[in-house]
Amino acid sequence: MKNSISLIGMAGAGKSSIGIKVAQQLNLKVVDSDFLIEARFTQTLQEILDDVGYLKLRAIEEEAILSIDLADTVLSTGGSAVYSNKAMEYLQQNSLVIYLEVPFHKILERVPSFLDRGFAKEPSQSIEDAFREREELYQTSAHHIVSNTQDINACVSKIIALV
Repeated sequence: MKNSISLIGMAGAGKSSIGIKVAQQLNLKVVDSDFLIEARFTQTLQEILDDVGYLKLRAIEEEAILSIDLADTVLSTGGSAVYSNKAMEYLQQNSLVIYLEVPFHKILERVPSFLDRGFAKEPSQSIEDAFREREELYQTSAHHIVSNTQDINACVSKIIALV
C-alpha cells in the first residue's frame, strides 16, 4: 500500500467529507488543497477566481499540490487539479489516486449553484460541458474509480477495501 491517498473529482463529489473519514479510519493526516489555497491567500476560492481568473487559479492549485508532503496523508484535491499534468504525475507517483465518480445529475443535486464555488472553468463553458471534459481526465488520471452515489460510509468502505 502506498502511504497516501489522493481524491480527485468534481465539486460535490464528496472529496473533503470522504477524505476526513478515510483519514480517520486509516490514521492518516488529512489535507484539502482548496483549504490550503484559501489560507495562503486569505480569500475564498471564488474571490481568488474573480481576482486572477480561472487559468491563474489552476496554476495556484498546481503549485499548492506540488508543495504538499504526501507521506501518510489523504489529500482532497480541488476539482480542476486534473488540468495540471505536473500535479497529476506527482500524485500518481506518490499516492493512490482515487476518482470519486458521481453522475452529473447528482452533482447538481449536491451543488445547486456553482456561483460561489471558485469553479475554475472557461467563462463560456457550461457546468455540464466542464463536467464532461473533466470526467475523461479524472478517469485517465486515477488508479481506481469509486462510485459515490450511496451514503458516505459505503464510499469510505470501498476506499478502505482498495488499500
